[in-house]
Amino acid sequence: MNVIRRRLIGVAPAIAMSAFPWRAIAGPRLETARLLCGYPPGGSIDVVCRTLAARLGGSYARTVLVENKPGAAGRIAVEDAKRSPPDGATIFIAPASVLTMYPHVFKNLTYDPFVDLVPLSSVASFGFALVVGPKVPQSVVTLRDFVTWCKANPGMAECGNSGAGSFPHFMAMLFARDAGLELTHIPFKAGSAALKDVAGGQVSAVMGTEPSAVPLLKAGRVRALATSWSDRSPFNPLVPTFKEAGFANLTQREWFGAFVARGTPATTAEYASAALATAARSDETREVWQKVALLPEGSTSAELQAALRKEYDFWGPLIRASGFTPEE
Repeated sequence: MNVIRRRLIGVAPAIAMSAFPWRAIAGPRLETARLLCGYPPGGSIDVVCRTLAARLGGSYARTVLVENKPGAAGRIAVEDAKRSPPDGATIFIAPASVLTMYPHVFKNLTYDPFVDLVPLSSVASFGFALVVGPKVPQSVVTLRDFVTWCKANPGMAECGNSGAGSFPHFMAMLFARDAGLELTHIPFKAGSAALKDVAGGQVSAVMGTEPSAVPLLKAGRVRALATSWSDRSPFNPLVPTFKEAGFANLTQREWFGAFVARGTPATTAEYASAALATAARSDETREVWQKVALLPEGSTSAELQAALRKEYDFWGPLIRASGFTPEE
């Protein structure tokens, strides 16, 4: 189920494309549009952007390009989006954490997600998984087994993540707190690097995203002990959820949302919102994202704004209570 719809007031299971004003306009409205991505090519968000660009090209704009602008854990792209002309030609595709967690993580953040950006639509979501490798004995088959093993082997009670202050980092901190574990958190520059070291036996476990773990899980080089979905993962249905193992606080998903700069006319934002929701929910998109463990989304601007606020309010107290020291 759509994470935005699940958490908020609910929308129809599918949006009738004929109801969208952009569908009634003959031909592209813009010559060129760009989807701004704050991360390098090859990752999940890059796949999202390129799939959407293919669906929007020729309809939303004659040409839709993907521009990767990595750096500062996605913050450079937020600045670019914030400064872009408010004409709908630049659409920023952002993971929720950049807008909902970072304000609690960085002391000198130069953007306000509720002031500088206009929400358009959610486009995709994904789950997290606790993944272990050969450093953890094969006899450890459940999450509770892993907790017991960590307590018996405190020197190896460690968990990699995609960077200090990242969504997986705080997920791992929540897990350690609720399990009563002294868990050593090992930050990496990317989740893929953490998974590589887990598969190689250098690190015991990683709290990572399902999309990044899929190739190694399929190859049998690592194994997932739990996923963060409320029900069994549609991509790894044999793996129990954290909730089933007694860790209900870890029932979390992250979503990718689309935004434009403050000052974008309401009619332009509405047009873009409808186009993006339709593109995300198309059969062609679903087929591509199914292969990389991404769930298509789609929401109104108001629903995305409410989800943004809900996530922001949820993570603030938890991050402060975790004892995490905000970065400069």
